[in-house]
Amino acid sequence: MRVGIIADTHGFLDPRIAEYIADCDLAVHAGDVGGADVLCAMQPREEVVAVRGNVDGPETWPDQELHMLEHLPRHSVLDLPGGQLAVVHGDGYEPAARRHEQLRAEFPRTRGIACGHSHQLIVDDDAEPWVLNPGAAGRVRVHDGPSLLLLDCDEACWSVESVQLPPRKYRAISSHEE
Repeated sequence: MRVGIIADTHGFLDPRIAEYIADCDLAVHAGDVGGADVLCAMQPREEVVAVRGNVDGPETWPDQELHMLEHLPRHSVLDLPGGQLAVVHGDGYEPAARRHEQLRAEFPRTRGIACGHSHQLIVDDDAEPWVLNPGAAGRVRVHDGPSLLLLDCDEACWSVESVQLPPRKYRAISSHEE
């Protein structure tokens, strides 16, 4: 099974990231989604699983999408081939220097923890459970460019591939341009 893991889109999913998601069986969004458009743009072969981040609230989502926001949990635990993957945004685990330790203590029986919040692409597989932060998949604080993680899992083995895309420049178009 191939799982595409993203986070921190803040209302915009880079189309290049969406292309990677389309080649996955399952797509996971680890919070700070920013709106239903992002979830609709994620088109894996089977299912999308998303959790709520610290900026996913009624004040940041369009009114007509609040019914979708209400169904986003704070965390989720997925049964995957070879183990479980916890999905949580990662805010609330402070200080940041101890975040991985705290996440591991919170979800000790999982094989991996997908989290966001820092916008930093990190694969911490030095201890179990692994802490997998896909960085940011939109255009807000993408640092070296939008990114995602691809988790390949079967009963015997899990492997993670980091994908970092080059940054794109976005130009605002004024109402005077044609």
